[in-house]
Amino acid sequence: MTKRRHLPALIATAALATAACTDDETPEGGDGDDEFPRGETLYSTGTAWGPPGDFNPISAGGVTGLNGLGYEYLFEFDTVAQRLSPWLAESGAWIAALEFEVLLRSGIKWSDGKPFTAADVAFTFELGKIEGVSYGGVWDWLESVEVVDDLTVRFRFREARQQEWDNILYTNEIVPKHVFETYTADELLGGPLDAKPVVTGPYEVHSFDDEQIAWVKRDGWWATEALDLEVRPKYIVDLVTPANADILHMLVEGRLDLANNFTPGVDDFLTGDPELSTYYDKAPFMAPVNTAMLIPNTTRKPLDDPAFRRAMAYAISPGEIVDAVYGGMVSEAHPTGLLPIWERYYDAEALREHGFVFEPSSAVEILAAAGYQDADGDGFVETLDGEKIEMQLVVPAGWTDWEEAARAIARDLSDVGINVTASFIDAAEVDAARGTGDFDLLINNSSWVTNSPWSHFQYLFELPVRDTQSLSNFSRWEDELAWELTQELATLAADDPRYPEVIAELQRIAMRDLPALPIWYNGAWSQACNAVWTGWPSGDGDEPGVYPSFWSEMWGLGAVRMLTEIERAD
Repeated sequence: MTKRRHLPALIATAALATAACTDDETPEGGDGDDEFPRGETLYSTGTAWGPPGDFNPISAGGVTGLNGLGYEYLFEFDTVAQRLSPWLAESGAWIAALEFEVLLRSGIKWSDGKPFTAADVAFTFELGKIEGVSYGGVWDWLESVEVVDDLTVRFRFREARQQEWDNILYTNEIVPKHVFETYTADELLGGPLDAKPVVTGPYEVHSFDDEQIAWVKRDGWWATEALDLEVRPKYIVDLVTPANADILHMLVEGRLDLANNFTPGVDDFLTGDPELSTYYDKAPFMAPVNTAMLIPNTTRKPLDDPAFRRAMAYAISPGEIVDAVYGGMVSEAHPTGLLPIWERYYDAEALREHGFVFEPSSAVEILAAAGYQDADGDGFVETLDGEKIEMQLVVPAGWTDWEEAARAIARDLSDVGINVTASFIDAAEVDAARGTGDFDLLINNSSWVTNSPWSHFQYLFELPVRDTQSLSNFSRWEDELAWELTQELATLAADDPRYPEVIAELQRIAMRDLPALPIWYNGAWSQACNAVWTGWPSGDGDEPGVYPSFWSEMWGLGAVRMLTEIERAD
C-alpha cells in the first residue's frame, strides 16, 4: 500500500487526550494518572490512522517510530552531504569488487541487556530469504553474508549494485537474532509480534491503547556515549490522527507539539503565541520529499501513445494545484520528476529537447499532429480508431487535497479536448486498482527522497511488469533500454564518470515518453508548536537540518537527531 500522510476526514476527537495543561499537569482524558508530565512529553500525530497494533518490523506494517525510536539502521543517509553516515555501524567499505564489509560499533546492547553483534546483522539479512519479506529482493544479487567476528560482517555479491546497496543500508532496520529466531516464518509474515519489542534505539514502548502509543526514553542508549547525542523528551506520545480542524486547534493551543499532516492554513499562525513553525518560514513552507505524479495506464488506448501523454503534460497546470489546492505550501515538480536534492543532475540538453510547460495551445497542436480529432463535434477528441475517449482519474475519497488536484487536472484535460472525469473511491480500492492495472489514470507519490536518482527511475521503469505491481511502474510501460540503464545506474558509484551520463539519458527517456507525468512535489507535512519544545529543524539556514517528521521514511534520513536538538521552551 502506498504510504500517504494526507489528512482524510477521519476520527473526530477521541485522540484529544492531550487537552490543555501546564508544564507539569496531566493531560486530560485517558486514565487520569500523571504518567506523562507535559514538560517531559512530546505529543505528535500524523502517522497513525488507526489503533496501534502491529509491532512487526518484518511485515509491511509497523507502528509509528518502531523503526527509528526502537529498531535502528546500520547507516543514516545525510541528505545535505549526500552520503551515508555510520549509525549502528562504525564504518563500511567495499574491500573488493564484490565484497562489502561492515564494522559495527562496540558496546551497543539491546534493551534486554544482550549485546548487539554481527550475528544480529547477518540474521536480519538472512530473513530476506523467506518469501514475502519486503527486502528479499536483495538476494537476487547478494550471494552470502559472513560473520567474521562479533563486530564484523562481510557481504559477498554476485553483482555490486552500489546505489541499491546504499539504499538498503539505511532503510532496513536490524532485529535481534535471539528474539526473532523464535518466530516461525508465518509469524514473521503474518502480523503482530511482541508489543514490547527488544530494541537498540533511544526509546521503548511504554503503553498503547486505541487512541495513542507512548514511548519512554531508555537509559544507556549507545549514541549518548558514542556520538554525544541525547534525546530530550522523556516521553513521546503519538496520537491516532484526529480531524483536520482539531489538529490545528491543538497546535495553536499548545496541546500538540508536532503534526505531520497536511494542515491547510497553517501559514496564518506562524506568528503568535504560541508560535507555530514550518520547515521553511515562507512558501513553499514544506520540504519536498516525494513527487506527486499522474500515472497513465499505458496498456489502454490512447494512453499507450507517448504523443497523447505529451499533450496531457502540456495541458495540465501544476501552478494552479500549487496555489489553489495547497496555498503555496508545495512547489511545482521539475519535468524530470527528480527532486530538488538532485538538481545538480538536471540535464539542460535533455530538458531543452524534451521538457514541457503548461501551454494548452501546444497540447491542442500535439493532439492534432498525432491524428486525434473531434469528429463527432462533442468537444472531445476520439482515439485514432474513432472510438470515444471517456477516462476516469481516481483518487482516494476523503483525501481532500488530492480530490481538488484531480478536479483541476480533469478540468485542464477537458479544456483541450481530452475527456477525463475525477472519481473518488475508497483508498483500498485505489491501492488494488493501481496494483492490478484496473484504472485509466491515478495520482501516486511513491518517488521519495533517497540516496540516489536510481530510485526514481526504478519507480518509473522497473521490469518485468507483473500481474500485480506493488511498488513501481504502475503505468505498466515497457522500455527495455530504460530498464537496462536503470540497472546499470544501480551498479555505479556516485563518483563514476558514467553515473551522471546514465542519469542524463534516463531523464531524456522519461521526458520523451512520459510513463508518468510529474505534477508537484509533495511536502514533508510538518507543523510544530513552540510552546513546550523549540529548536525544530529548519531549511532556512545555510545547512538544512533533518526533516521534522515521524514518517517511517524519515528515520533513516536522521530524524532521530531532531529529538536530540530540540529544547524545552522556557
